[in-house]
Amino acid sequence: MSLPTHLLPTTVVGSYPQPDWLLNRELLSKIVPRTRMQELWRIPAEFLEQAQDDATVLAIRDMERAGIDIITDGEMRRESYSNRFATALEGMDTANPGQVKTRSGSMTPVPRVVAKIRRTQAVELRDMQFLRANTKLPAKITLPGPFTMGQQAKNEFYKDDEEMVMDFAAAVNAEALDLQKGGADIIQLDEPWLRNDPEAAKRYAVKAINRALQGITVPTVVHLCFGYAAVVPGASKPTGYSFLPGLADTIAQQISIEAAQPKLDLGVLKDLAGKKIMLGVLDLGDGKVEAAETVAQRIRAGLKYVKAENLVPAPDCGMKYLSREVAFGKLKALADGAAIVRREIS
Repeated sequence: MSLPTHLLPTTVVGSYPQPDWLLNRELLSKIVPRTRMQELWRIPAEFLEQAQDDATVLAIRDMERAGIDIITDGEMRRESYSNRFATALEGMDTANPGQVKTRSGSMTPVPRVVAKIRRTQAVELRDMQFLRANTKLPAKITLPGPFTMGQQAKNEFYKDDEEMVMDFAAAVNAEALDLQKGGADIIQLDEPWLRNDPEAAKRYAVKAINRALQGITVPTVVHLCFGYAAVVPGASKPTGYSFLPGLADTIAQQISIEAAQPKLDLGVLKDLAGKKIMLGVLDLGDGKVEAAETVAQRIRAGLKYVKAENLVPAPDCGMKYLSREVAFGKLKALADGAAIVRREIS
């Protein structure tokens, strides 16, 4: 599938709201799971995959109807953006979780790493094949980044965290290569926890990301953000990223950043010259649907620092915690806002 050739192609970060009949969203609202939480699913195990397939088709059709150019499967099969892949790896003990401090300072259950991390089977390949079979649009699939998975695990095996993260990177790379063969037009790594430990990130995050993307020939993205709007309020979000300049050294062609809710100082985009920027122009902390002109204004602000051919308008983060009605409205505003600016500059 060829990628859009017009300026300002729109996309999503990854997730879309899961239906209430599929997942207990009230329970989900209290946590971003790092271990498996089967109790979140409302569907009996023998029917769960079928139900997730149906929800995926709904998500795909919503993105298509909204006018989004590059879509995902909505991550309907995931309890969180990271735990579906991380907990499928050999070496992870998910039955007896450890604890780590979250970016907000609280403690959360995470898998314990008790043996060498290995990917022994494909995890998201069927997800990608299902997406490819159900849309003619360019399709992106997301994977948790190796640094973030290292931050979301308790190391009880490796001599240091860097060694552990590099094995996570090798596992991600093996999966990404399969996803590329499975029809992915774009592969995105989610690395929101880079800012959880900026010093460690400076030492080995770029090396790990580059290892994870080794041999991938389709366009690649690294996404970073300050946390789901439903979990981290806007008032506590900084207006700049401590690690952003370091990402210029990754082999990823695109960097995805949250900009709307934290009112990011877009001057930081100068640090990423040469990269395409997936710019967050939908504030997911605001339950109201933005006007298309509001989105257009945010895109114009980005164009002061990034050439139009290098700007990809998107939501700030995953839309998992919004209502479906609001999420769809915001995506429609995204498509319409991009169209306004596209007409102005074409």
